[in-house]
Amino acid sequence: MLVEMRTYTTHPGKWRDYLALYEADGLQIQKRILGRMVGYYRTETGALNQVIHMWGYRDMNEREERRTVLMDDPDWKSYVVKMLPLLRSQESKILVPAAFFSPQWQE
Repeated sequence: MLVEMRTYTTHPGKWRDYLALYEADGLQIQKRILGRMVGYYRTETGALNQVIHMWGYRDMNEREERRTVLMDDPDWKSYVVKMLPLLRSQESKILVPAAFFSPQWQE
């Protein structure tokens, strides 16, 4: 199992707009297609104007399959056109659990 951690840095002060747009237009699409939301956060200290979301996958093949479906979804494409102007940068990391940890999401 693995977790993809995506960090989006918005333009200063635009994290509220980003979260409002995501809740209204993007959340249900991603939950339907990506499936396992592990967490969704915003930064309060440190690097500001960041939104971090994490999604769980069985393996890289499942991640690729689900993200391909997401990128082809017409509603997602429409959302992305509205969302991208709010962002300054995006970063993605693939996290694998330590040998002694087992993720707690449900299949």
